[in-house]
Amino acid sequence: MKDKTIDYVLRTTWLAVQKMYNEEASDNGITMATGFTLLSVDPQNGTPSTSLGPKMGMEATSLSRILKTLEGLSLIERLPNPNDGRGVLIHLTESGLKNREEVKQIVLQFNNVIKTEISEEKLNHFYEVSDSIMNLISNKKIF
Repeated sequence: MKDKTIDYVLRTTWLAVQKMYNEEASDNGITMATGFTLLSVDPQNGTPSTSLGPKMGMEATSLSRILKTLEGLSLIERLPNPNDGRGVLIHLTESGLKNREEVKQIVLQFNNVIKTEISEEKLNHFYEVSDSIMNLISNKKIF
């Protein structure tokens, strides 16, 4: 393809980021998805399982598999929600907190390198364009 489409650039860039994170995560015995989940759980109060999927933009079935994996690795535990007897809170274990901190440092390193290599002006344009694309999609202006 001579002229790259916007979605092609977005997709290939995201795939490269995802591959980079998965390679880094595999050194710690997890995946990018499990690392993202660890970052999405409130480290002090836990997070209701029902709000975790929407917070991450993930379907319930995919999230359920990830939570089962994290539970198997003893990185999270499911506890009853004291404010809602039917609900469950996802809490990080000590191991989960340690892994979360490692994942957080990796994400911050990525951000710091990008910020040193790309000017603030260009990053602001990137954020503006990304916001505009998200608004077009969420307002159903494309399809």
